[in-house]
Amino acid sequence: MGMGDNQLLKHVPIFADLADDEQEKISRIIVYRKYRKGMIIFMEGEPGDELYFVKEGRVKLAKLLEDGREQILHFVQKGEVFAEILLFDGGSFPATSEVMEDAEIGIIRNTDLDKLLREYPDIAIKLLKVMSKRLRRAQLQIRDLALKDTFGRMASTLLKLAGEYGVVKDGVVIIDFSLSQQELANLIGSSRETVARILSDFKRQKLISVTRQKISILNKKGLLEWSER
Repeated sequence: MGMGDNQLLKHVPIFADLADDEQEKISRIIVYRKYRKGMIIFMEGEPGDELYFVKEGRVKLAKLLEDGREQILHFVQKGEVFAEILLFDGGSFPATSEVMEDAEIGIIRNTDLDKLLREYPDIAIKLLKVMSKRLRRAQLQIRDLALKDTFGRMASTLLKLAGEYGVVKDGVVIIDFSLSQQELANLIGSSRETVARILSDFKRQKLISVTRQKISILNKKGLLEWSER
């Protein structure tokens, strides 16, 4: 592995604080694979023994519900790890990962990572922090699905997406990737038709604008009011 891979690890938060020689050690155990948009990296229920992170691109994590619908759990961005839970409890993948745009994925076998964690316990602590953050996010998602109506769920979801993936341009927060109405429906547990109606309502109220499937938040306070009903 060359210096480029060490530079890359500086952008992966769980490895970023390690010294250059330690990052060099990690670089030696990473395998990189390229995936095209729409490809599946792993399926829910398959046995797994690897940790993954996004070098380039974006990945969607989702579960299949009993009625055949998809429930989107999370969008994984450049530098983020995923499937980290298998490192601690083994077993099978709890969700399916699908590539949303052409991606390059770094893969570390759990047996190799296990040896590293014994040497650098700080990485284990960072992984646990990632897991606890995701657990909190999942708990909020479950609460929203149970307690809020579809307008409230949509407002809450848009605010969360803006917080995680938002970029500020001319004083407006843009959710920096294209989201289809079906993907939004799969995030909030609703139908595409309902999502279309809510989005047009939010646009009419000047809470959001939509350009090329990218959503901009025009009125955060207004969305907050919807999300807290």
